[in-house]
Amino acid sequence: MQAIILAAGMGKRLKALTNDSTKCMVKVNGVTMAERTLKSLDKLNLNKIVIVVGYKGDKLIEYANSLGLQTPIEYVDNAIYDKTNNIYSLYLAKDYLLQDDTLLLESDVVFEDAVLHRLVDNPYPSLALVAAFESWMDGTVVTLDEENNIKSFLGKKDFDFNDISNYYKTVNLYKFSKNFSVSHYVPFLEAYCKALGTNEYYEQVLKVITYLDKPEIKAECLGSEKWYEIDDEQDLEIAETIFAEGMERLTKMQKAFGGYWRYPKLLDFCYLVNPFYPCKKLVNEMQSNFTELLTQYPSGQRINALTAAKNWGLKVSQMAVGNGAAELIKALATVLPGKLGIAFPTFQEYPNRKPEEEVVPYFVKNDDFSYTAEDLMNFYEDKDISILTLINPDNPSGNYIMKKDVLRLAKWAEDKHITLIVDESFVDFADAETDTSLLKAAVLEEYPKLVVVKSISKSYGVPGVRLGVVASANEELISAVKKEIAIWNINSYGEFFVEIQEKYNKDYASALEKFYEVRRAYVADLRKINHLRVIPSQANYVLCEVVGNVSSTELTEKLLNQYDIFIKDLSTKKGFDGRNYIRLAVRTKEDNERLVAAMKTILQ
Repeated sequence: MQAIILAAGMGKRLKALTNDSTKCMVKVNGVTMAERTLKSLDKLNLNKIVIVVGYKGDKLIEYANSLGLQTPIEYVDNAIYDKTNNIYSLYLAKDYLLQDDTLLLESDVVFEDAVLHRLVDNPYPSLALVAAFESWMDGTVVTLDEENNIKSFLGKKDFDFNDISNYYKTVNLYKFSKNFSVSHYVPFLEAYCKALGTNEYYEQVLKVITYLDKPEIKAECLGSEKWYEIDDEQDLEIAETIFAEGMERLTKMQKAFGGYWRYPKLLDFCYLVNPFYPCKKLVNEMQSNFTELLTQYPSGQRINALTAAKNWGLKVSQMAVGNGAAELIKALATVLPGKLGIAFPTFQEYPNRKPEEEVVPYFVKNDDFSYTAEDLMNFYEDKDISILTLINPDNPSGNYIMKKDVLRLAKWAEDKHITLIVDESFVDFADAETDTSLLKAAVLEEYPKLVVVKSISKSYGVPGVRLGVVASANEELISAVKKEIAIWNINSYGEFFVEIQEKYNKDYASALEKFYEVRRAYVADLRKINHLRVIPSQANYVLCEVVGNVSSTELTEKLLNQYDIFIKDLSTKKGFDGRNYIRLAVRTKEDNERLVAAMKTILQ
């Protein structure tokens, strides 16, 4: 068996990275794509490796020859690489296809050795390597029958997003038997180039072959094996995270701050959303209006505030809508002068918006990081603060203060002329009492110094539309906040969600009931894990202390690298003093069970 690598392209989308060298010489975590591929192939004891070069071909030849491979390398030159596409590169190497069984690879795919073995170890002579289609993928897809015969090759023109559940993305790695190349591929390759030219893709030939009664090529479907195709700088960033090892991968993942749908197979227990909402009917309504929302301007902030105020029974002058709660927190920090009091450990967005010297921290010292309204009042009684922030339930502890006690804290703040910000982004997840929210006209009007912030993203499970609200009877304050945010700060999807959500309140209530049930079972399962101390929580996450020989950082790294599960390591977070705490999101029953099983294995 031999290998043919197509490496003639210019890699323009990688910009400056390919100014002086070929695309496959770009490094992924310090190792070039060319070295990764060639060394993987070198382990297979092939008869030879053929590289079709073009752009900066002399540099690639020199580089490949310097790697000291045991497998002989031969080169084919595509002198008109800038006028042709990869079908012509393969056409130039067609005589090699006729000589031996062949592994065909594109040079911009990064993969682990197990990927190649899926081709080599499968006894079927001719295979296309494919993976179940995911949203981050782009390019040629195929459909398969129940025996993994390829029914069709679909390019961008034929792609139907309504049918993606039936699609498999080509990984651009193939195995062609010599017989298949002689009887099928090379004759059709020659005819296709002669009839339609050389500025095409070699998959088009496979597409034609699949129309035959006996195409002689099947698909091999990847599972958990790692691979990624690199076309641009964003692809490179993601690939470096996927293929990083140990702590390096964890560090890269922690710096991503979301967008985890781009990472194949990752199960996110770090970021916090409602796992049972929105309901399918709401999603369908948004989908049915997708085109109109995409092509129309959203309303200005006044209309959005009017819609939100209607949903919560408030005046438009008492409410503002933000591009996520983060935008509103930033605006509040700008318009509210003076020192900020807040309990630590906490959600860092609030203290980060103030200079360090203007933050007066209350460090919670008990092992459960629990505290009461009385604790806050006692601590801040003689402190010089203008603002006190209470996150209820708190993040990351899940500590909850009952509503009657929060109102007592609000009265104390009124008497001391302190603005009390209550962030109730997670309050809907609390089942300690039935009436939890302060987003009510009577409450706000009784306590003019009270400001309520709520993240819609978290409780309603729609972080992608970026929504948050702030409310207060202090209309001057709300007006000042509105001046700090843009007129069109909410996109049309966010606006539409706020507009229709009220129709689905019963579905939302049902989702919360399901959440309470799943959280109870989840906490019970977590408590059965050795070397894990579980702290009571009223939020959609659970704070735990790792008490065995494995540190919280080691546990986080092992879960990520061995199980593709991402959790929040809190050991470096302010207020934990390096102690081994983690935060685990509450997800579906199946996801929770997967995490629990992995943690049992690591911690037992």
